[in-house]
Amino acid sequence: MTNPIYNPTTTDGRARRGEVTTPHGTFETPAFMPVGTSGAVKALTAEDLEQCGAEIILGNTYHLYLRPGHEIVRAQGGLARFNGWNNPTLTDSGGYQIFSLRDNLKVTDDGVQFRSHHDGSTHMFTPEKVTEIQHAIGADIIMAFDQCVPYPADRELAATGVRRTYEWAQKCLTVHDTLSDENKTGACLFGIVQGSTYKDLRTQSAEQIVSLDFPGNAIGGLSVGESKGEMEDMLAHTIEYLPADRPRYLMGVGYPEDILMAVSHGVDMFDCVLPTRNARTGNVFTSIGQVTYRNADYADDNRPLDPHCDCKVCRRYSRAYIRHLYNQSEITGMVLASYHSSYFYQNLMRNIRKAIEENRFAVFREEFLSRYRGHPSV
Repeated sequence: MTNPIYNPTTTDGRARRGEVTTPHGTFETPAFMPVGTSGAVKALTAEDLEQCGAEIILGNTYHLYLRPGHEIVRAQGGLARFNGWNNPTLTDSGGYQIFSLRDNLKVTDDGVQFRSHHDGSTHMFTPEKVTEIQHAIGADIIMAFDQCVPYPADRELAATGVRRTYEWAQKCLTVHDTLSDENKTGACLFGIVQGSTYKDLRTQSAEQIVSLDFPGNAIGGLSVGESKGEMEDMLAHTIEYLPADRPRYLMGVGYPEDILMAVSHGVDMFDCVLPTRNARTGNVFTSIGQVTYRNADYADDNRPLDPHCDCKVCRRYSRAYIRHLYNQSEITGMVLASYHSSYFYQNLMRNIRKAIEENRFAVFREEFLSRYRGHPSV
């Protein structure tokens, strides 16, 4: 398998800027992918996401398989046409969602039997089936099926996860190559590295996955409960084994400080539900830290959510107004807060890319974190 999609353009230390080309267009890296679990980023339209600067979004195989069903998505022309996005998309394999249902699943070397969280019906995901589902969904980048173990995980479980992740990746690759020849979709399949917090298992997993010559590689099983120190330690160790000419994707991360840390080690792609999930529950990300706008302190605060933000929400609406909407359970409040946080994340990525291009990423990181951490009461 060759690597036709990634074009690195600039480096600044280990931080790197580039671009990834897909059938639905090109996106710049480092990139943050808003999470559209069921085909939509909650409270936001495709136009909103484009205005915020998002260039690629993520859909979830588990959820789209259950509802509306991957065959319906296929019949609608694929996810990008179905949801009106018409830009690059990535689907995760559903592994994380399935393994989070720990009490309702049975894991074997063949795959995972699980019960739907909607109606309790029984389903089976195998590496072959997951790959077929993602091809039907029509994503530009699809993920191999992996076993994400919980934290903490004993060594035996972590080692089993590494073994299964490698064996399943091989099966995914076989099906993917066959379907790619049949469908001519141009989708790329990424492999995933596991290993929990065991460095030797991380090394083993990375070497196994890289040996399969995927056009991109993901680091999974982090940001699942371990400390930030452990996360960075495992990330820094693992990334040494991933080829520099392929995009590197840190799954499920995260907070702005974690993104900056990971970029400093050479990560290119991120996703997380935090911006919109927090926004819907009364908390937004800003350049001066997180602001819990639902608090009573903001009842008569006429400042914008972020005084340093130029998004359309901060140019027009006050904290007091958005807090009022939240307290009245008005959907508009969730829309405004979600838009701002999504814009904040995309603006962070724009500034990261600009700093790398100008060879000042380390300075930018320090300045950003100084402001971000310096105003906890604002």
